[in-house]
Amino acid sequence: MKDVLSSIPHRPPFLFVDKIVELTDTTIKTTKEISPAEPFFEGHYPGNPIMPGVLICESIFQTGAVLLSNIITDISEGTPVLTRISNGKFKNIVRPGSTLEMEVEIVEQMSNAFFMKGKASVEGKMAVSVEFGVTMAQAAI
Repeated sequence: MKDVLSSIPHRPPFLFVDKIVELTDTTIKTTKEISPAEPFFEGHYPGNPIMPGVLICESIFQTGAVLLSNIITDISEGTPVLTRISNGKFKNIVRPGSTLEMEVEIVEQMSNAFFMKGKASVEGKMAVSVEFGVTMAQAAI
């Protein structure tokens, strides 16, 4: 968790990456333990809790941000900000008590823009796949 916290500014309750499993110059694998106590399960859906698809996507995007923070050494380049989402596919439900496994790959870099593809799985079964782009944005003064 320490490696994740030092890589991105997200913090609980809006942190959806627990651990870096594998990291290369262009790929990353991470995990997130999906606790039954997550606050979103209370309302999504009572009696049949499932992790919202948008939060599964967010876990993929955060995984991509962790990857970028580990390959971009100059913090003055900015913070990765989501600019594009495409080809999102929702295949399987994620339930409380699951371990969500994310994989992200950089497909292309153009200047300060990065185009990536990612997926999230549980026990080898894909839950979500998505392609996305980010750009490095400067902080407002």
